[in-house]
Amino acid sequence: MSSFRDQLIHSPLTITGYVGGTFLKPSPADEIPVIDPTTERRVATLLESSVDEVDRAVTAARAAFDRGPWRRLTVAERQTALMAIHDVILAHADELAMLETINTGIPLSQTRNVHIPRAAYNFRFFAEYINQAGGEVFTQEPGLLSMVTYEPIGVCALIGPWNMPLGLTAMKIAGALAFGNTCVVKPSELTPLTVTRLMERIEGVLPQGVINLVNGRGQVTGHALVSHPGIDMVSFTGGTVTGAAILTALAKGIKGSAMELGGKSANIVFADADFDRALDAAMMSSFMNNGQMCLAGSRIFVDRRIADRFIDTFSRRVAALRIGDPLADGTEVGPMINHAQRERMTRYAESGLSEGASLLAGGHRYSNINTGYFFEPTAMLAPSNDIAICREEIFGPFAALQIFDDEEEVIAKANESDFGLVGYVWTQDLDRSMRAAAALRTGTVLVNTPIVRDLRTGFGGYKQSGLGREGAKGSQAMFTEMKTTIVAREPRRMPRMGLAAS
Repeated sequence: MSSFRDQLIHSPLTITGYVGGTFLKPSPADEIPVIDPTTERRVATLLESSVDEVDRAVTAARAAFDRGPWRRLTVAERQTALMAIHDVILAHADELAMLETINTGIPLSQTRNVHIPRAAYNFRFFAEYINQAGGEVFTQEPGLLSMVTYEPIGVCALIGPWNMPLGLTAMKIAGALAFGNTCVVKPSELTPLTVTRLMERIEGVLPQGVINLVNGRGQVTGHALVSHPGIDMVSFTGGTVTGAAILTALAKGIKGSAMELGGKSANIVFADADFDRALDAAMMSSFMNNGQMCLAGSRIFVDRRIADRFIDTFSRRVAALRIGDPLADGTEVGPMINHAQRERMTRYAESGLSEGASLLAGGHRYSNINTGYFFEPTAMLAPSNDIAICREEIFGPFAALQIFDDEEEVIAKANESDFGLVGYVWTQDLDRSMRAAAALRTGTVLVNTPIVRDLRTGFGGYKQSGLGREGAKGSQAMFTEMKTTIVAREPRRMPRMGLAAS
């Protein structure tokens, strides 16, 4: 595995765009280094897509949608293509997982066992869904047949995040393609390796121009993409500030959008919870994926009756997490994605202390490894819900714990947030779990379970956590236009205007 990394370091890849079924030849462009966060070495050079290159990609997608065969294929034919992509991902799972780990610093055990299989599953799920999804027919109006059908929306700009590059971007690609759209994909400039490799592996599976790839920074390539008049909608996963900027650009063209943005999810542990399961889940939801997850349940509220035991055990578990090379067996937490993210962790650790929080574990740059953007997994006990570590998305292995006394109090505190993506509830009281689920202002509530996404349901958030939903019906709403066709089943009576007696 390290030889794979060594090969990339000694012979870095060159990342170019993919337009109309062909990778573009390298040409003069702004060069962006792609860095392995474990070694701090370059593993690829990204040639940033210019405005002209973005135009070429959108034009290719536009031609493929307007004149190509993809949206006119039968459901069975689209299913075959989606399942072919599913099979390709699984056939190259080891390679894709290593690329993902080298590019992100996420432990290989997680990319190989979770991220890559999930990326493949996205295509299988939507292949199965489109064979069952249908429209609606209404006959309540006398003499009329009202039919609701769903047509592809057109050319979709799909902008993926850096924290789970292939898995989350694949969700967008699979949903857009399933409903007959064409697309232009832009992965994060920090983590383009696996999405680019996917384009290589699926060459020939789709008609030319159905899927295209551009690369670059948000303010250059991303802006050119979302403001292009040939784009019909944008699906974006990322930060709230960037999402707001995209919405501003889209408003000028009256374009559709779906935004999966930030989170600061409350994880509520009542005294009657299964202690060990709740503790394991709190560890997982705070530190899996190096803590860099939008749905991290790292704002942990603990019932005072079990607080001493829970906080003590949690703190010792955090301090015992195995930090190291994400390609190595047994590693539980790897490096942050880059230097800026590590410094962000430092700033929040310092701000927590300055605002009265108590340090339970971690809190410093990890010094046992000479290279890499490592930071100690961190836990703090917060004096209130009002300080920065409890209000702002840190996006790293950082848990902020608070103690509560009763149900009403904790629900109010959980809802005191600009975000509303996920809420976690741990209790063996069925009535309490249902009350909490109803009261939490979040797009998803998980009761007695750690992080899970069921694609049959919608995933998205309230408030500043975004707009729209991903999943079965959510993606259908995102990637299609609803059309109503009303047919008269018998002659309609109507006034005969303009026939006044002479």
